Amino acid sequence: MTNVDVHQHLWSPSLLAALRSRREPPFLDGWTLFLDGEPPYEIAPSDHDVARRTELAAADGLGRALVSLSAPIGVEWLPAAQARPLLDAYHDGAAELPEPFGAWAAACVRDIDANATAQELDRGFAGLQLPANALADATGYARCAPLLDLLEEFDLPLFVHPGPAPGAPEGPGWWPTMVPYVQQMHAAWFAFRAFGRPRHPRLRVCFALLAGLAPLHGERLAARVGGREKADPGVFVETSSYGPRAVDAIVRVLGADAVVQGSDRPYAEPPRHPGFGLGGAAAYAFRIANPRRLLTGEVKV
Repeated sequence: MTNVDVHQHLWSPSLLAALRSRREPPFLDGWTLFLDGEPPYEIAPSDHDVARRTELAAADGLGRALVSLSAPIGVEWLPAAQARPLLDAYHDGAAELPEPFGAWAAACVRDIDANATAQELDRGFAGLQLPANALADATGYARCAPLLDLLEEFDLPLFVHPGPAPGAPEGPGWWPTMVPYVQQMHAAWFAFRAFGRPRHPRLRVCFALLAGLAPLHGERLAARVGGREKADPGVFVETSSYGPRAVDAIVRVLGADAVVQGSDRPYAEPPRHPGFGLGGAAAYAFRIANPRRLLTGEVKV
C-alpha cells in the first residue's frame, strides 16, 4: 500500500539552467522568476533542493510523489522551437529524480506533436499534464485531441493544472492564484463534461485544486439543463490548497471515490490530517485507493 501525492513541483538543475538561459518570459534571473502578466516572483532555493524535498516526502509518509511542470510559467504555450528545449530539460531532469518521485509529462499545446509526447510517455511518466486554459472550450479539445487520444491509447491519465494568467490586473500577488487560476479550473471542469468526455470516453482525468470548486455548481447546472448529473468513475479532483470544509463539500457532491490527495508543494503544505476530518476510510481513499485507480485504471470492487 503506497501513500501518493499527485501534485508537487520540483525543478531539477536541468530545468533551472534552461530557464536561466532565456532572456524573455518565462525566464529565471538567479532565483527571480519573470512571467508575462505577473509580478517577478522570488523563488526559495530550498524549495527545489532535491535532497531536502526527498526528506520532506519521507517525513510525509509518501511512497510516491508526482511532480509536474509548473503550467502557469507558460512553457506549454510557447512556439515549439522555444518550448522544446525547456520541455526536454524538464523531462530529463524529472526522469532522474530519486524515489519516491515520479512525474507527469508535459507537452506543447501551441504546436501539437503527439509523436514527441509518445516518446516521453514511453519513458515511464505517470500521465500527461495539460494547462487548463488549453482545455477550456471546444476549440481547445479539438486542438489537443491527438494528445488525449494518445493517453487513451497508453491507458494513462490526464492531469489538468492552471495555466498562465497573462494580463492579470495590477494588484496583490495572490490575485492570479485566486482569480484566473480558479476561473480556468472552473471552465475546464465544464468543458470536459461538454466536449472532453463525449470525444474521449475512456480517458481518466484529474483536476487540480478541486476543479476550482466547479462541482459545487451542480445544482445550478441541473436547474438550467435539467436532470441530475451521474457520477463519472474516470473523473477525479485533487485537494491542493483546500481544507476540510471544501473537501467535505466536494465529497457530498462527487463522493469520496473522486478525491485524491495533492499538496502543490512547495507552494502549499500537505494537509496535517489526510482524511480532512472525514475519518480513516477517507484518508485511505484519498491517499491510496483513489490515486491507484486514477493512475492504473484499476476498477473499484
